[in-house]
Amino acid sequence: MAKRDYYEVLGVARNATESDLKKAYRRLAMKHHPDRNLGDTHAEGHFTEAKEAYEVLTDARKRAAYDQFGHGAVDASAGGGFAGAGGFGDIFDTVFGDIFGGARRGGQAQHGADLAYDLELSLEDAVAGTTAKIEVQTVVACRTCHGSGARPGTTPVPCSTCGGHGQVRMQQGFFSIQQTCPRCRGTGKMVRDPCGTCLGQGRVRDRKTLSVKVPAGVDTGDRIRLAGEGEAGPSPGAPGDLYVTIHVKKHPIFTREDSDLYCEVPISFVTGALGGELDVPALDGRFVLKIPPETQTGRLFRMKGKGVKSVRGHRVGDLLCRVYVETPIHLGREQKDLLREFERSLAGAEGRHSPKTSSWLDGVKRFFEDMKP
Repeated sequence: MAKRDYYEVLGVARNATESDLKKAYRRLAMKHHPDRNLGDTHAEGHFTEAKEAYEVLTDARKRAAYDQFGHGAVDASAGGGFAGAGGFGDIFDTVFGDIFGGARRGGQAQHGADLAYDLELSLEDAVAGTTAKIEVQTVVACRTCHGSGARPGTTPVPCSTCGGHGQVRMQQGFFSIQQTCPRCRGTGKMVRDPCGTCLGQGRVRDRKTLSVKVPAGVDTGDRIRLAGEGEAGPSPGAPGDLYVTIHVKKHPIFTREDSDLYCEVPISFVTGALGGELDVPALDGRFVLKIPPETQTGRLFRMKGKGVKSVRGHRVGDLLCRVYVETPIHLGREQKDLLREFERSLAGAEGRHSPKTSSWLDGVKRFFEDMKP
């Protein structure tokens, strides 16, 4: 099948600048990259075609030869497709290195991309610590070629541009400058016979299951770093890291503030007035909360050492119970009559039995007196 015109492949004019070429290739590569189109041979073909066109048109010597003589002038030297192209990810890494982890910069092996994972935990697990199983989608070294990108039984060959050194020397006037080889990106090697599994890239997408050891006392927003569990780096680069961010689920009883726990405890009108004892839950069991007589709504009771041990220190927080006197509902006639009789028994002594009510009424009275002209 005859090759399409390189300018047509990238969708640019024949006088396109290098910046225009890069933008066009970036758009096509993002659309057709194999990682985004697993098993789609049609997309893979478009990606390879765009890669080849970009490689030729961004090389001034090859572009001049192509403009004058067409495909025949560059087929033998351009390394169309995979042959001589320095591996599947060569040009792709040049344009997208900042997004996909990069291949190399300045001749130095680059780490694989870091990954992030949100882990949701119950309050009990966050306080006590746990081991959680998670599954992440990542990029791993190809098991077929062991990350080399070459078909099993073959090996990468020395780069024809730099002779396997990974560096080339450029002459600019009186100065000679050494820089990373643009073809092999500093590896000194090229893949002539690419692996059929990873298509010469040396890496494939996969899912893996990991165990995350969560220390006791973590809270929402804390991060756990799993070194080397990120994406595999371009050979011989090291893998990136995985950062697990903790999110603690809302608890039906307790709320947490730093190392302290809070809970709301409803008590009856009678218990508030006469006092009593209540069984109150804690994360490590239960305890008896003693309610003194004449307890008002909002009173706070502190249980020392019943909170959370901080993950960053040895301090153990407290459990603070805030009581609320609950007004009885769905009363029968007899119960209502008893309450009215009780209210009548307090008549004339509001200041003694309800000091806050008496004080509030006095304040209201003064307020209206001050408003009189």
